[in-house]
Amino acid sequence: MNDRYPIPNINIGQVYDQRYSDSEVHYDKLGNLAGFFGRNMPVHRHDRFFQVHYVKSGTVRVYLDDQQYVESGPMFFLTPPTIPHSFVTEADSDGHVLTVRQQLIWQLIESDPGLALGPQLPAACVALDHLKPEQQSESRRLAFLFEELRGEMNGGAAGHSAAVLSLTRLIMVSVLRLCANPLEATPTRREDLQIFHRFNALIEEHYLEHWALGCYAQAIGVTEARLNDVCRRIADLPSKRLVFERVMQEAKRLLLFTGSSANEICYLLGFRDPAYFNRFFQRNAQMTPGEYRLRHSGFR
Repeated sequence: MNDRYPIPNINIGQVYDQRYSDSEVHYDKLGNLAGFFGRNMPVHRHDRFFQVHYVKSGTVRVYLDDQQYVESGPMFFLTPPTIPHSFVTEADSDGHVLTVRQQLIWQLIESDPGLALGPQLPAACVALDHLKPEQQSESRRLAFLFEELRGEMNGGAAGHSAAVLSLTRLIMVSVLRLCANPLEATPTRREDLQIFHRFNALIEEHYLEHWALGCYAQAIGVTEARLNDVCRRIADLPSKRLVFERVMQEAKRLLLFTGSSANEICYLLGFRDPAYFNRFFQRNAQMTPGEYRLRHSGFR
């Protein structure tokens, strides 16, 4: 992407779960994050944070920089801080997402340089069912450790912080060991990827203006049919759905992190009719704005 369309940086603790805005480690279930951000996650990065997506079930389309991977769980992908990435998960996909401050990873590698495959940790995508028999024990250990971390995050026993850090270190050791067996990227047309990324960048700029798809296509210099075809091939989603998901992400953020009423949020998002906004939200979230706020009020 060029300078006109900079790659956005996402700090999970600030935009999603503010209870952990200053933490070294953030964990949540993949389904929870997908419910907030949408199943389509446009290209982004995490400055000063490594991130691991462990997919237990379902298929994910992953783009690590300009490399494409399409794989079903169990699998994981690792994204270092500087690597732009995007992904689309199926509606029934679930698993774990672990976000770790880079200093913790550097400390691991300093203690044992053999964990690093080179001077810089590359992004990697690993299919756990494709591993050699001698690597299966490491794969089982990783699955067990993620479940242990999930349980620890849901509890509040004495030593919670120390346990979370210890489990995170063990998980990252297993991840780095298994990254020696990365998948080969699936070929993709660079022009299609550029169109897709530019479309998502334009959505970010104009979703509050409720641009018609024709406006997006014209700004990119393609037809609506071409834009829709690219979105379906890269994200397996229609172009209109990608726009809707960005509006929903912002609606959910405002419901969780502000005291604004649903009517006020309606107008902040560029809707003119609160009743229409409520129908739009319920159609895309299978619940009303009020129900969403009540169900997820623990994130506030």
